[in-house]
Amino acid sequence: PESTSLDITLPAFDQDEDFYLRIVSDSWVGVEMVIPVSLRSIKLPSQKTPFTDLMNLTPLPTTALQNPKFEQLYSKFETFNPIQTQLFHVLYHTDSPVLLGAPTGSGKTIVAELALLRMKRIHPKGVCVYIAPLKSLARERLKEWRVRLGSAPLDWNVLELSGDTHHDQKALSKADVLVCTPEKWDLISRGWRGNDTSSAKSNIANGRGFVQKVRLLVIDEIHLLGEDRGAVLEAIVSRTRFISKHVQDTATATATASTSDSPDTNGHEATRIMGLSTALANPYDLADWLGIDVKGFGGKTGPGLYNFRPSVRPIPMEVHIQGYAGRHYCPRMATMNKPIYSAIKDHSPTKPVIIFVASRRQTRLTAMDVISYAAGDENPQAFLGCSDDYIESVIENVHDDALRHTLAFGIGLHHAGLSTNDRDIVERLFLKGDIRVLVATATLAWGVNLPAHFVIVKGTEFFDGKTSRYVDYPLTDVLQMIGRAGRPQFDTEGVALVMVATEKKSFYQKFLYSPFPVESCLEERICENLNAEVAIGTINSVTDAVGYLVWTFFARRVRANPSYYGAESDSDEDVEKFLSSVVEDAMERLSEEKCVELNVEDDEITDALRPTVLGKAAAHYYLDHRTPKQMQFGVRQARKLVTTFLEESKDQNGSSSSSGSPSNGMKLQYFSMPLKVEEVAFAWILYVLCSTHEFDELPVRHNEEFLNEELNEKVPWGADTSGLLSKDGRHSGPVNVDIMADPHTKGFLLIQANLVQAKLPISDYVNDTKTVLDQIPRLLAAMQYVAIDDKTTAGSFELITQFSRTKQLLQTRSMPDDPIICQLAGINKKGAGHILRNMKKASLGTEKSNNDQTLLATLRSMPRTKAYSIFQGALKNKRLEIDKTLNSLYGIPLVELEKVNVTHRVEKSTRKSVGILNLTLKAQYGSGNSKNGGGKAPSTGGLSNPSASEAPYSLTLLLGSPQQRILLSHATMGLPSRQSESKGISREVKMEFDWESANADGGEDGGHMVLRVLHEDVRGMDMEAAINLR
Repeated sequence: PESTSLDITLPAFDQDEDFYLRIVSDSWVGVEMVIPVSLRSIKLPSQKTPFTDLMNLTPLPTTALQNPKFEQLYSKFETFNPIQTQLFHVLYHTDSPVLLGAPTGSGKTIVAELALLRMKRIHPKGVCVYIAPLKSLARERLKEWRVRLGSAPLDWNVLELSGDTHHDQKALSKADVLVCTPEKWDLISRGWRGNDTSSAKSNIANGRGFVQKVRLLVIDEIHLLGEDRGAVLEAIVSRTRFISKHVQDTATATATASTSDSPDTNGHEATRIMGLSTALANPYDLADWLGIDVKGFGGKTGPGLYNFRPSVRPIPMEVHIQGYAGRHYCPRMATMNKPIYSAIKDHSPTKPVIIFVASRRQTRLTAMDVISYAAGDENPQAFLGCSDDYIESVIENVHDDALRHTLAFGIGLHHAGLSTNDRDIVERLFLKGDIRVLVATATLAWGVNLPAHFVIVKGTEFFDGKTSRYVDYPLTDVLQMIGRAGRPQFDTEGVALVMVATEKKSFYQKFLYSPFPVESCLEERICENLNAEVAIGTINSVTDAVGYLVWTFFARRVRANPSYYGAESDSDEDVEKFLSSVVEDAMERLSEEKCVELNVEDDEITDALRPTVLGKAAAHYYLDHRTPKQMQFGVRQARKLVTTFLEESKDQNGSSSSSGSPSNGMKLQYFSMPLKVEEVAFAWILYVLCSTHEFDELPVRHNEEFLNEELNEKVPWGADTSGLLSKDGRHSGPVNVDIMADPHTKGFLLIQANLVQAKLPISDYVNDTKTVLDQIPRLLAAMQYVAIDDKTTAGSFELITQFSRTKQLLQTRSMPDDPIICQLAGINKKGAGHILRNMKKASLGTEKSNNDQTLLATLRSMPRTKAYSIFQGALKNKRLEIDKTLNSLYGIPLVELEKVNVTHRVEKSTRKSVGILNLTLKAQYGSGNSKNGGGKAPSTGGLSNPSASEAPYSLTLLLGSPQQRILLSHATMGLPSRQSESKGISREVKMEFDWESANADGGEDGGHMVLRVLHEDVRGMDMEAAINLR
């Protein structure tokens, strides 16, 4: 039978109390069970929360900054608020770590800025890292700071680093302030030692040197430590303190060696850590973890810990809690709509109102009902704050149909399913007062600073796709929502209404302002965290791993609440025993997934630990520790498939359809692959990526399995690759509903739909597709990293070639059988047919179909004038369109090899014979063959990808053997963008390989290798050459 998890809240005040849980069947008489529940083994938290008293101080003027440039940041007000005044000295005149617990609207952002100003005053070249728990919050902070800090007089460089952005090491090195999500900083900070040997494209490589320049780490909403992503925050702070101590010790040792004087560190670590939060129930544990001295809390020693009561918010708030009966979620939500309209009329008829709901569907239903009730009062535009003509003109620019309808009545919608343009319009209208009601999903509470006079929380539950049931919001989320009530400078008070299920009303009345202790979530991701530290060299033994845990918040909470985590007691012996068992269990799981190598003697793990390639892949590419093993299996299957289909093609055509052994002479020539091989490899690689644990939490909402079934009919491969690998190459047969409800199946279908540009069944799938596509480049790079570890296996050369082909297809959003020239700006499939016919008329074509994979290369090699005449018919003589197409064509670099030289040496230590290939790679932009095209820098047209013209080109160089197709060596390199480089460039390339393997598999004469130059961004321009070994 399936198990069911239930959360039951008990009012426990005394450890000696006992409870009885009675379970009674609704269907069968006499079927019941009574379970005794004892609290004797539980360590209850303190009944009294340690709060900081708000002192009655004279508000401090902004001139206390004593720096005109800094004072200009706060020109809109003359004095700091009471909380900012009380913290000013610690923030601006010391380097103490700080933990601030204060209600929403207390000015915590300015508190963080004061610490930033201190850091830049003392360390002008230092870097501040601001961690925002959500991308939307990071984007909001970035938007504000780029205006305030990034412009005169400060002119600081403010960068964002989230799932939507990427910056190389050069850009990071110039940053003054970095705004990022926890996962991105976790990944960057893993490279702090600078000893990463993975691909240069690995994100972790960008952390070298940069991390050690960080002098201030600000973590906003640090109380989210107790929620899903808390383990990442915990890893960040623990690693930051470890790095800070290392940097400080190194500086001390250097200073001592040079001057025999210790540097002035004031007893503080090199990186100042600052946590911002709502009021906390267990501030001591958090403060101690951040490095704050808590022994003197409440006295004159140990500054840095401030935990203010919820009542100290600058704008007082009145909170109402209403209970609604109803066992089922949707009917209960419907009964709340009329009371919502009545509450708005009572509390805020002319002032802005935000209604928080749990889903996008609820935003539409709630808005429609409120409009109908207003119409019933014969005042349908009661919430419109502007003229009809103005709102109609704004609506013309809105894309979402539901939003267009509700805006006409003064009600806006706000959720992730809207386009950026629609969200910006709604936010602007609400801020200006043109619409007075905003119905939004809960993410708005964190992401966008839109305060209102009246806030309504419609229901405190949401549907959790992972568990397929309704669960309660964390109390911190509810507090964040109601914290939007009360607008500074406009209101003297705010009003909030929390609508809950009847049985939960007393709970919210009791605990809404009595925060629960923040617990650690590290154990849920302990394998990923320990594996990362093993991979970067912080942990080299089981003893080191236990020592690492001692730095964590997890260890502090185990001691404070042992029964919650499973420790026997809070004694030193039991805590140490528990931490050791956690480490050993994690290491065994990592060993099973081949992420670490253990030394096991007599069935016991000995101390030494060694990272493996799979473990490094998980760390470098931020993967679940189980994913690399899945990838390894997928890689080996892919190699078999590619080899099998290549052999079949060879048998059918009499020779290999790939170029096999190109003619000698070390001259590059274009090559192609059989379309069936490309399609099978492409489909299988994507299927493996979507089958990994990275997509376990892709949401499959209620009834979406039927939408997936509908989408399955529109895509080429279906739910898996079985149809493609069958004889007829088509998916068919009955559809398994359970498979369609699987998140991995949904991910695979969404990628296919994106490639063939199929219409998605609902708008929610647009954001789901973006979520999937954001993950794919990282996962593809990780899978290639795993594949290269098997490079000595037969067929690895062809397999790694297919990884580059996969990147090309994803970059150009095309299928293997799509016409190659459709990549060019302005060319569709119909136009591609015209171009092929024009080429045949000019005797420039080929007898192959319009899927000829070398067609683009043929066009690129022509003079621009000749290419112009070929494009005329296809583009109907439209000069601007033809120029745009030609610019994208001649923006593709032509690659040549020069000074190719092969040598070898014998390493003295290993007696291994190593071959060395040195060459010069030249790339030429522009046609170079006519007055119009020669050396001309292309315009912004680019390829079909709009951003392609601004991005640099990436090339992959593969060196393989001609017989067993073994990968001997590989290298990646970047070329300047087509806009930034109009002249030819050259790069020196050095590739080392196993000399004996190359000679043993060097063809019939044992005398050559195959070098492939693969474009990562363009199809149809791949080249190869035979390299002589003699």
